Amino acid sequence: MATDTNGSKNEALENMFKSGLHFGYSRSNRHPDMKGFLFGIRNNVEVFDLEKVDKKLNEAKDFIAEIGKNKKQILFVGAKLEARSAVEKAAKELEMPYITERWLGGTLTNFKAIRKRIDYMEELEQKKESGELESKYTKKERLLLEKDLLKLKRYFQGLWQMKNIPAALVIIDPCEEKIAVEEAKKISVPVTAVVNSDCNPKIADYSVPGNDNSLTSISYFLDEIVKAYKEGLSAAVQEDEIKEKSDSDKDDKKEDNTNLKND
Repeated sequence: MATDTNGSKNEALENMFKSGLHFGYSRSNRHPDMKGFLFGIRNNVEVFDLEKVDKKLNEAKDFIAEIGKNKKQILFVGAKLEARSAVEKAAKELEMPYITERWLGGTLTNFKAIRKRIDYMEELEQKKESGELESKYTKKERLLLEKDLLKLKRYFQGLWQMKNIPAALVIIDPCEEKIAVEEAKKISVPVTAVVNSDCNPKIADYSVPGNDNSLTSISYFLDEIVKAYKEGLSAAVQEDEIKEKSDSDKDDKKEDNTNLKND
């Protein structure tokens, strides 16, 4: 996963720069542990050292590629306005669950209860689509159920395919999503996140220092995460094909040996 040549590394640094990933906050907002990732100040805004950002991003991508190789699920989280569309897009591209509204306490630590709410949402949705709400309920009951459905969809629409605890979380602004991070730590679910200069980089297992406050930089980070997962998944598919071919060759050889013995 890590960048191998100077050419590709320079291209990666240029793309990070174009996305605005290098912009932090003002010095007065800086978290002390972020100092080592900063290059300097430009127009009163601290600037990240993209060489160091690239190293941390590659570490995160290696981790995500391994998740992909094992065909495990990732939960994408980003409720801040700047992140919502990019988070939803990345999650849907990988057919993964996502949260773009307020994190509900217990989403991980009380997952059984959350799953029941998701199942109830799906049940109401099916009843609505089949016309059962129209035929079996009064107008007042129907209005209450439809109101309940809208509320459930607001918070759980992105979670319907999360049948179990995910293998990892990908978070935009973990300082903003503190509850999600705390729950993940409680049940040992690793967190990958893009972390701005106002946040402790130790908050996540795989922190990528960078601008978490603009759509372009967030999209860049998530695009790289998506690519890494796909690469891992592709590697798994190739390994499966090699194993299948090897098993097939062994079976053919056994059959040939059996035929020779019979002859």
